[in-house]
Amino acid sequence: MTARIGVVTFPGTLDDRDTQRAVRVAGAEPVPLWHRDKDLKQVDAVVLPGGFSYGDYLRAGAISRFSPVMETVVEQARAGMPVLGICNGFQVLTETHLLPGAMLRNTDLHFVCRDQKLRVENASTAWTADYEQGQEISIPLKNIDGRYVADERVLDELEAEGRVAFRYAAAPADAAAPADGYGNPNGSLRDIAGITNEAGNVVGLMPHPEHAVEPLIGTGRTDGLGFFTSILKNLVAA
Repeated sequence: MTARIGVVTFPGTLDDRDTQRAVRVAGAEPVPLWHRDKDLKQVDAVVLPGGFSYGDYLRAGAISRFSPVMETVVEQARAGMPVLGICNGFQVLTETHLLPGAMLRNTDLHFVCRDQKLRVENASTAWTADYEQGQEISIPLKNIDGRYVADERVLDELEAEGRVAFRYAAAPADAAAPADGYGNPNGSLRDIAGITNEAGNVVGLMPHPEHAVEPLIGTGRTDGLGFFTSILKNLVAA
């Protein structure tokens, strides 16, 4: 039976159609979910895609957390349903406390849009199992509120428990000149680009894997496809 993966649309969401396509390319059935509906339509997993929900006027994700759909998403995530938050979706996950920390305005106060190098730090979550720990991937990044922050206690816990899923990759030491796409683009503490919860079923990250699933789109690479093939294998194994 084909896995059904829900993709939530909030007012201002930009990347729901791209995410639905990524789900389809991976071999699953994308199921559109409207933010005002509590019914998840019997999906097996949920993606909160990127965009600017409600315009981000108050704080990134702060209003979306109160949408009716999130009441069900939080309940199901705590029961073990896989949930992926991308960019604004990551912000929503922190606002609902499914993931710790918060997202602030980029250090230089500028919108960043570029292909971004990431290092995979945890390849054992529901969304990262098709990668290898230490693997370097390149996927698009686009944000202005992308600076991940948390207090030192939380950061130490994330490190000790292996819950940092991705970091912004540093340029190779032997690079003759600054390499495109390397380095921390927004000032995130400890170069954190993505994290997971303790159970590994909830993952949030700033860059956009849905824009790197086909060679003719985005980076020209398919480095983001592993998120969506990982969840399919996880669902089959379950």
